[in-house]
Amino acid sequence: MAHLAQIKVPLMEPIQTSPKLTPNVSFAYQPGSRRHTGNSMDPEDQPAAPESNGSRRPSLFNALPRMSFSSHKKHLMEFLQRHGSKLSLNPKDESKAIPPAMMDMRNKNRAVAEDQFSTAISALYAKLLIVLGIAFPITDVVSESAPHHFYRGFYLYLYTLSFVFTIFLYVVQFRHNVKLNYILGQYSEPGGIIPETLRPKEPRLGSFYLRVGAIAFGIGNMVYSGLEFGQYFELKRDERCQNVLIALIPAARMALCIVQMQFLFFSSVSQRHMIRHKFISRFGLMHMLATNLCEWLYVIIEEAKHEIVHIAHEGIAHQHGAATAAMTDNGFSSGPISLNATIAHLSKRDVLTAPTLYGFECHRTNIMGSLVQNAAPFLFPCTIEYSLICAVILYEMWKKLREAGRGGNGSRRSSRKSLTGRSANMLSIDCSNAQRGMFGGILVIVLTIIVLIMYFVLQKEKYYQRVATIEVTISEIILYTITTFAVVWAMFQMRDLKFSQKKGDAGISLDCTLLVLAQIGIYIYCMFSIIGTFFSIGVSEHVTAYSLVAEIVSLIQTSVQTLFVMNAWWRRCKGAKQNRTKPGREIITFLLISNMSIWFINTLIKTNASFRPTLMKFYGIWAWTIITHISMPLAIFYRFHSTICLFEVWKNTYKVRYEHN
Repeated sequence: MAHLAQIKVPLMEPIQTSPKLTPNVSFAYQPGSRRHTGNSMDPEDQPAAPESNGSRRPSLFNALPRMSFSSHKKHLMEFLQRHGSKLSLNPKDESKAIPPAMMDMRNKNRAVAEDQFSTAISALYAKLLIVLGIAFPITDVVSESAPHHFYRGFYLYLYTLSFVFTIFLYVVQFRHNVKLNYILGQYSEPGGIIPETLRPKEPRLGSFYLRVGAIAFGIGNMVYSGLEFGQYFELKRDERCQNVLIALIPAARMALCIVQMQFLFFSSVSQRHMIRHKFISRFGLMHMLATNLCEWLYVIIEEAKHEIVHIAHEGIAHQHGAATAAMTDNGFSSGPISLNATIAHLSKRDVLTAPTLYGFECHRTNIMGSLVQNAAPFLFPCTIEYSLICAVILYEMWKKLREAGRGGNGSRRSSRKSLTGRSANMLSIDCSNAQRGMFGGILVIVLTIIVLIMYFVLQKEKYYQRVATIEVTISEIILYTITTFAVVWAMFQMRDLKFSQKKGDAGISLDCTLLVLAQIGIYIYCMFSIIGTFFSIGVSEHVTAYSLVAEIVSLIQTSVQTLFVMNAWWRRCKGAKQNRTKPGREIITFLLISNMSIWFINTLIKTNASFRPTLMKFYGIWAWTIITHISMPLAIFYRFHSTICLFEVWKNTYKVRYEHN
């Protein structure tokens, strides 16, 4: 108590005379009082700070015991408001207690959380659709209890919703263009021409040649769908055959193919419009991606089923001698379902196949059915490759939309460039230092055409079918060996070129992503072929070591070529000497044309499961047909897309550039 008496009187007087500390004012109940609220103390109600008479100002620590009740309350309320507390006793005044900066931070945090949630739920939605796209066709094939084509409504839902989403984006784009034209009209030149600098240009995903290839595959897809649509008019007027969905599904697929090609490869729908409707755009892009993948899976399963029925009806098993009994025994007799029972089951359920041997016949005529059967081996790879290209491009659009939602600078930088690392509006080609590679590639093309003609001629003769297969296999070995050495030599010649990957460029481009995905098909086909051929050597007299060597060399060649393309994609010439000599360009020209030759062989010959009767004997009709129809379309697309990637390397690596800061 002694030290309290030493406190100066001027500091004590405000505390003694303050009416705020009297029991009657601070603690007595008053009807008009604002006690128990966050606004009980106003700044003007606080006592004025006394002036210090001494030379030293008292420290904050020493002044804390002398602070009034109102000062304590003020500091407590400021602390709670600064840290965004929700402990206010008056919930109606919560918004007034939070500063604007805190409200902005809270809104941004909630926006980021909602953005991540919409991304996750859209991906989950696409995953669910893809799983249904796998389950429905497989159930229709393997189960006898399920109604025939019970899932057609699911595909109608996929096509319809994708079509509606695309139309929605076109409407948004049209409204934006109307407003933009009105605004730009105010700045137009006297002649009525709007300056090009005022019109924003959006880059398109993928290279020009990838878009051209996708359009070609899309045309094949529409032809395939049109033939399926024409089959509806050959069905009998019977309730067991007439189903409007048989005609509606191919028609919807054709309409979606046209709109989707316009949207992905011709339209200038900007990413800005999709960002404005981010939630709808995410679900729409994921829905279209799932639609393309489901269509891909549906075509694979349907074509595998058709080829199994075709093999059984045509008696291909009997044309290969000892393969007949082995296919029946190894493929089906060991299981619960025999070969004849399986073919009967598939024929009964497939009303659109050629005239069936079992069940009710729905066809009045078989003109369109025979056209589909003959053209399907060449058209269904177009559907698969078109769906793959569209799915990857849609995924890239969805990924860019997600990156734009994070507010990073990468999206702004990448929007000025295409994913190939070059300008989207300039095209110039220099054909120097490529003559010898071009003539070497032309020679390979000519020899490949001769091999194909010989194969189709010999295949018609029963006693020369084995010779025809060996001829194609030896040609593959020679072609794969030459191209493997060519790739290694090109890598050696291009080792000194500048590796130019800028900070804003993606780690792997869209074209390289497609190449890596398509390579999976070659790996699947080669590995199953190597395993089946290895264990069949010595068991059957029709098995030769040529098939084993061909698949091993093919596996090596595609691995080396993929690594070369992914490395050479970022190579650029530096200096006058490299710009003059262009090291490796002749070999790239040769590889480009050689991959076209391999593409012809895969498309015209190896798409049929019956090309390898030994593997059909080893795995069985079901297994080998499914393996072939899953892997070979990807292998065909790999060879096609390799020509695109090699041409991009051929054009961009050796182009003379002028650096602009």
